[in-house]
Amino acid sequence: MTWQSLTDWWWPYLFILLAGWLPTDVWRFIGVFIGGRVSEESEALIAVRAVATALVAGVIAQLILYPSGALAETSVFLRIGAAAAGFVAYLALGRRVIISVIAGEAVLLCGLLLT
Repeated sequence: MTWQSLTDWWWPYLFILLAGWLPTDVWRFIGVFIGGRVSEESEALIAVRAVATALVAGVIAQLILYPSGALAETSVFLRIGAAAAGFVAYLALGRRVIISVIAGEAVLLCGLLLT
């Protein structure tokens, strides 16, 4: 591998493999290996769950308040309404994530079509 190979067609795929997939899978394997031995009521698992929930909430807040791309062209009220509709659908329709995602996307798409 040389610096000239950075322009080759295969370089982005190798980069994704090394920088994206490999580090992520290492942590997944560690989680599977250790996860079966940790009690659900343990302090460590509660802390991990809290951090994971905070990260997801942060990403959702960033998408709503500071979007990029095509989402940035939508109204903040439409984005908040779509998130709220997804949350209400989650609570009302059996606490299924896929249903809440579909409901939120439906509200967002309908709002885009109407504006």
